[in-house]
Parts: sequence; structure tokens; C-alpha cells
Amino acid sequence: MSARIRIAISGCLLGQEVRYDGGHRHNEYITETLGQYFDFTPLCPEVWIGMGIPRPPIRLVRQAGEVRARGVTDPTLDVTDPLAAYADRVAPKLDRVSGYILKKNSPSCGMERVKLYSAKGMPVGQAAGIYAGRLMERRPELPFEEEGRLMDPVRRENFIERVFVYHRWQQIEKRLTARALVDFHARHKFIVLAHDEKAHRTLGRLVAQAGRGRVEERGERYIRDLMAALKKPATRNRHSNVLQHIAGYFKKQIDGPNRGELQDIISRYRRGLVPLVVPITLLRHYLRRFPDAYLDTQWYLAPHPDELMLRNQI
Repeated sequence: MSARIRIAISGCLLGQEVRYDGGHRHNEYITETLGQYFDFTPLCPEVWIGMGIPRPPIRLVRQAGEVRARGVTDPTLDVTDPLAAYADRVAPKLDRVSGYILKKNSPSCGMERVKLYSAKGMPVGQAAGIYAGRLMERRPELPFEEEGRLMDPVRRENFIERVFVYHRWQQIEKRLTARALVDFHARHKFIVLAHDEKAHRTLGRLVAQAGRGRVEERGERYIRDLMAALKKPATRNRHSNVLQHIAGYFKKQIDGPNRGELQDIISRYRRGLVPLVVPITLLRHYLRRFPDAYLDTQWYLAPHPDELMLRNQI
């Protein structure tokens, strides 16, 4: 894929000094590693609603059954409605981005587990930031992740995989046809199976009826359900089942000792002794030796650039 993918991001993670104290939270992995493949659109809702830099700190407060964003030192400050309204303005403008990286623990941008306080200042739970929560409601199909969770190898690979899947979808959705929908699903079959076998069957039935009714409506439902399924982490067992399925394509081409070696590698991966890149590399080797038109179309074997080394750690 030659075109660089665009991702929205909390501006402070790029080193922009937009935090309440005039500082930033520059994340080098994002700028130095992901920045080789992605272009970023920085956003800071607290600045955009006019709070300024520096500005009074805010926190999430449970009040009368609602979660509000209120001032820490000045409880009369309430920016809940402006933050939600800004999310409503931003949501329809995210058609050109393929994912969103949010700042963890932020009362505006936190994706989850942001501290929630009582009106008296006592911790009472956790919630999503006002802006992030509203945005995720408005754009459920868009891949979201927090920068802190990106440091976890499984969550990092999951997010980047979803970004690439969604970006590929964006390339066809404006000119979607029944045939394009069927082809898209077929090429992502093994990716979906690694995450959720039940969802794969449901999506298959949806695609089988692609020629009935308006394909645009079916496409909207398809991508929403697909992206929801891909949020479910792919486990070693599910990956192993997919690997076994792919290995079956070579059972007539490779001899007994090599079949045994392949089965041993898959078993070692299932038991956590080698990372996913090991059986994938061996399967790609056999695909080069024994080309298969169907396997050649499968994004599972190369869902994102090898240089990111995302499957070297899972």
C-alpha cells in the first residue's frame, strides 16, 4: 500500500505543548516508529473549545447520575457540554482518517478507566473522557486506542491491524458494489477467524445477501460489525486454528518430515514458545514455493508492514 495512512491523535502525544499546564506528553514510539508509516492529524478538544493554554485543570465528576467534566479548583467550571458538542462537530470530519490515538487518563480524551470523583472529591469509579466517549459513540467503526495501551504488544498489533483493515475499506466504500463487498470479506476471512469465528459466520451470511437491497446499507452494517469483531483480541488458540487451516492447503505439496516440522512450529506457537511471526514466515515460504491463488489474496499473511515487527512479540 503506497499511500500513507492518516490517523487522528491527541496533539500532546506529538509533542505539542497543549496540556493544561502548558506541557506535552511526547510519545517517541508514535512519532519515530509509527510516524514512518502514518501521517497524523493532531487534535486537542480542550484547546478547541477555548479553554486556553495554560488552563484550569478539570476532572470527571458524578453528579445527579451524570458524568460531568468540572474544574478541580473551581467546581463551578463545567465544560461537559462544550466537549460533547465539539465531538459532534469532529465526528463527521473523520472520514479521511483510519484510526485515532487518544491520551490516557484525560478527562476529555481518555478512552477508558479515567478516574471519576464524587461532588465531594472522593474517587467513585472510572469512565471514558467526555470528548472521547461521545466520539466513540458517534464513530463506532473507527479504530480507537490509547497511547498507554499501545505499549502492550497484543493491543498494539490489534490496533494497527484494525487501522489497516479500515483503511482498505475506505478505499472501496465510496464506490461499493456487491462484488467488491464479497471480495473484501473473502480477503479478510482468516483475519476475522483469528478474532471471532461466530462473527465470521454472521458476516458471511450478510455478505451472501450483498446483491439484495441497497449495497450501501449492507456495507455500513458490514463494516460496523466487522470492526466490532476485530476489537476482540485474537488468541494463540484462534491463531493456531487459522494456521492449521492454511497449512492444509499444502498437505499434498510437502512431504512427511516437512509437514511434521510445520505442525511442530504451530504447536510451539500455541504453547507460547515462539512468536506468531515464526509459523507465518514458514507458511509464506511454502506459499512462495507452491503458489495458491486464494492464499495469495489473504491479508492475514501480511496484514501490516513487516518492518513494524508487530508479530515478533505476540
